[in-house]
Amino acid sequence: MAGAKPRNTALMLLVGLLFVGNALNYVDRQVLALLKPTLEAEFHWSDAQYAHLGSSFQIAAAAALLFVGWFVDRLGVRVAYAIAVTVWSAAGMAHALAQTVQQFVIARIVLAAGESVSTPAGLKAAAVFMPPKERNIAIGLVNAAPNIGAIITPLLIPPFALAFGWKAAFFVTGSLGFLWLVAWIAGTRKLRPVGNVPERTRVNWGVLLGDRRTWAVIGVKALTDCVWWFVLFWMPDYFNRAFGLGQGRLGWPIAIIFTLAALGAVTSGALFPILRSRGFSVNTARKSSMLFYALVVLAMPLALLTHNPWIAAMLIGLGLFAHQGFSTNIFAMTTDIVPAIRVASVIAFGAVAGNLSGTAIIEFAGWSLDHGHGYAPMFLICGGAYLAALAFLQVMLPKLEMADPEPN
Repeated sequence: MAGAKPRNTALMLLVGLLFVGNALNYVDRQVLALLKPTLEAEFHWSDAQYAHLGSSFQIAAAAALLFVGWFVDRLGVRVAYAIAVTVWSAAGMAHALAQTVQQFVIARIVLAAGESVSTPAGLKAAAVFMPPKERNIAIGLVNAAPNIGAIITPLLIPPFALAFGWKAAFFVTGSLGFLWLVAWIAGTRKLRPVGNVPERTRVNWGVLLGDRRTWAVIGVKALTDCVWWFVLFWMPDYFNRAFGLGQGRLGWPIAIIFTLAALGAVTSGALFPILRSRGFSVNTARKSSMLFYALVVLAMPLALLTHNPWIAAMLIGLGLFAHQGFSTNIFAMTTDIVPAIRVASVIAFGAVAGNLSGTAIIEFAGWSLDHGHGYAPMFLICGGAYLAALAFLQVMLPKLEMADPEPN
């Protein structure tokens, strides 16, 4: 018992550091979307050019993620995450030096490469350092972090940019990662893996890619992550275009959306354990949780029918509430059904698929807007994505079972 309290404190600190790191990840990537009206006026971007900025980020992240699993598994979470935050913080600050679209693209590519490490590293940390019973809640909390970043950023960055300029906004947000880095190095020194799971290992890619569990994660991420990227990248423009909200007023509806998303991430960590405590199997409890969120997200396309920006924000927010609930279940499912030594690699491959589908919907949105089709096609895709993902999961893995934690 004497050693339990220090270990619990160390795990709480780990969850806190992962939470803050994940939040900063989304602060840095969201600044561009929030400053779109200002940057568009200064650099005369078209919707298609803006979409290309977004897709360059997605493609770069997808390319980086092909190696992220190997990177995290070989170097270990502590070293890999520290390197990643250093890279993405420097890239975030570099946006302040950009003068052309091409220079913004370069900064976005480097930012994407660094930020791609965050989710695989976070889930690897949960799988390696946390007992299975504690992972679900912890993953839910960490998965809420992007929403906290996405709530704070629209409330602070637009007025900050109006007061001090867009360059200062990029410089300040980027510099926050270096403060986090000091805390990460100091706070993770005494962590030890649970059981016999190694923190560093080699993954057999042939075994990994031949496993239906890997492809199940890849498929559900591809079908659902596009919704997150669409909302993150295009919603400031949607509220500007549909409701006439200027940069100074965009923050509040965006904050509402991501507040509801954060609630979805936090509460979703509890639903699966509740169902398990009532006697449901791992398979039934997990898929029932996912079905609940897949049905809730059907409310999102209704935002197209309202002329009130606050009602639209609530409906879109309800969609992201459901997205985060579904996403938390994907992550927790992966740590349960995939051996811990493969988790970072499987999540990385899933994130590749999610980034590519995100690229597709970002580009599709730019094309749809430039050709007069508006936002309706993307909202309809968002509404049906999760039921399609759950159907795919059922086909690939009719019965979910806990994995043996050690085999490669």
